[in-house]
Amino acid sequence: MPDYNDTRLTPPDRPSRPVQVRAGSVAVRETPLPDARLATEALFGEILDVFEEQHGFALVQCQRDRYVGWVALAGLAERLLSPTHRITRPHTHAYAAPDLKSPPQLTLSLGGRVSVIAEEGDWRQCQDAGWVHQRHLAALDVLDEDPVSVAERYIGTPYLWGGRSGLGLDCTGLTQQSFEAAGVLLPRDSDMQFDWAGDSIADWQEPGALQRGDLVFWKGHVGIMTDPDHLLHANAWHMAAACEPLGDAITRISKYYAEPTGARRIQISSERGTVPAWKTGA
Repeated sequence: MPDYNDTRLTPPDRPSRPVQVRAGSVAVRETPLPDARLATEALFGEILDVFEEQHGFALVQCQRDRYVGWVALAGLAERLLSPTHRITRPHTHAYAAPDLKSPPQLTLSLGGRVSVIAEEGDWRQCQDAGWVHQRHLAALDVLDEDPVSVAERYIGTPYLWGGRSGLGLDCTGLTQQSFEAAGVLLPRDSDMQFDWAGDSIADWQEPGALQRGDLVFWKGHVGIMTDPDHLLHANAWHMAAACEPLGDAITRISKYYAEPTGARRIQISSERGTVPAWKTGA
């Protein structure tokens, strides 16, 4: 069982300075090497605290979910922008001009935070990014009502260990992104989500016990229910985010790996906008 001071969430005990992601996304790696394993990703506009630098990498802690890892300095900026909007599609382009025929400058992913500084027709100029179509943006205070509808936007997105962008994501990247779009922040990894998110569903294996939005867990894996019988999850079997009957997923995963460990239900209305205990470490 993880605790709030888990090594994945604990940076060095030394001063830090904030920086902001200016690439579409940056890889947060386990070590300061370009081919090191991906731990997570930070998206455009996210604030990271830098504790040290080494060989072109920075040891950072992501402010949004406390995750710690190494990021290439090239994707970071010292000047901090104040975001006004978030990206609402799994991925979209930021163009050089308010014209769909102009060259794209960045690919932005759902949840990326941008600062709108100008408007022209249906286009919004996002500082240090480019022009984004207004249908792919929402003001920060405009939240999705249903995390499942957000998760469904990712169907077909390639599976990527440690990913949480529209170009690739893993199981907890999917659940974290989907609930955050609805105003509920989840921790990054499945063991943390199982222990710290929502409430346990004691009778979840009974017929009809599960409902849309419930999370079903295995050791090292999680998916979100689209209805009482179907699971949507980013998984290595499909190598994509896919929806399938829960029974099929249980049978296959049990054959190759393990039985489910349980299910949890998150009450959006009561948890939306709150700061979870794991975020503060209290």
